[in-house]
Amino acid sequence: MSRSVLGDEPVSLLLKLLEIPGTSGLEKPVLNEVLKDALAAGLPQDAYHFDQAHVKAKNGECGNLIITLPGTKRGPRRLLMAHVDTVPLCLDAKPKLGGDFIFSESDKTALGGDDRSGTAVILSTLLRILREKPETPPLTFLFTVQEEIGLVGARHVSKSKLGDPKLCFNFDGGPPNLVITGATGDVHIDIVIHGVASHAGARPEMGVSAVVIAGMAIADLQQNGWLGLIEKPDGNGTSNLGFINGGAATNVVTDYIEIRGEARSHDPEFRQKIVDAIEAAFTKAAADLTNQEGRAGSIEYTHRLKYEAFRLNEDEPAVTAAAAAITATGLEPVEKISNGGLDANWITSHGLPTVTLGCGQEHIHTVAERLHVPSFHQACEIAWRLATDTE
Repeated sequence: MSRSVLGDEPVSLLLKLLEIPGTSGLEKPVLNEVLKDALAAGLPQDAYHFDQAHVKAKNGECGNLIITLPGTKRGPRRLLMAHVDTVPLCLDAKPKLGGDFIFSESDKTALGGDDRSGTAVILSTLLRILREKPETPPLTFLFTVQEEIGLVGARHVSKSKLGDPKLCFNFDGGPPNLVITGATGDVHIDIVIHGVASHAGARPEMGVSAVVIAGMAIADLQQNGWLGLIEKPDGNGTSNLGFINGGAATNVVTDYIEIRGEARSHDPEFRQKIVDAIEAAFTKAAADLTNQEGRAGSIEYTHRLKYEAFRLNEDEPAVTAAAAAITATGLEPVEKISNGGLDANWITSHGLPTVTLGCGQEHIHTVAERLHVPSFHQACEIAWRLATDTE
């Protein structure tokens, strides 16, 4: 895309959005800026709505921002969406434009292109429509919250406020010719280990260490191939124990530990096998470790679905429309199934099949994160085509 078509506004919008703090649950300043720009461009006061996703989730300061436009031509409503939250590593990021890339000035912060680039793509599309008033089908623009902590905004979105869209496009990570037509499912796991406290110097033999129970279980899972990348004859997936907290002093045998983890697989039945294997390992470790009197520890094990896997057919209207827009931009569409979760997981679960498209993000969630500006401009052109296609 030449800058004579879009000018510099998309990049200017992106640079502005990247500077606004807005980690998961604290997105209100970002959404306020989005809404301010839209109203200044002529968005009617009755065309936007904040839903109650944060109230339903019992977390966060605001819900999703939903903007609906009636369109000028009959046709199926189209939804363009992106999440506005970033991971904590992006706090205090100062974006810098150099050559074909935008990156963080500091080598200690991520950029936040995930997903402020998607936010800028659909916001620039909205602003251009409001100002140029081209012919369009009915449109919905959805700016979601709390994607990074489990697709919370998409899970609790007010579906009735979306206007019943038939073609849905989520702008998030990767190159602009990427068409993500499916993604894995994820189960969140909470483990509480109860040991037996005792003086670590005077009577260590009377204690049952929750730390040791955890270590035994983790070693068992690692040895038997149920941690990290999991490849079994009956299925594949991943698991991770990413949070461990407990203990109060070095002279006390630790009697309490909290662990949080996850299990992922595209196959719900195999994902449950991962969940069960982790529970079995911790249950066995707690039973096997006893003190001098024969007392053992115990565990509390709970899990909940964060999002279900999905896979769209090649002839799904959103898939074919996305491929056509990418091709018209001069790129070759590449379909992919993702091993990460996307807002598309929940929007699809709500009965709205959703394709995810890239915006030029690279090395997300790391201090090496950067955004490829030409790819970002191509994503803007693809979004424009999807929003204004009236065929």
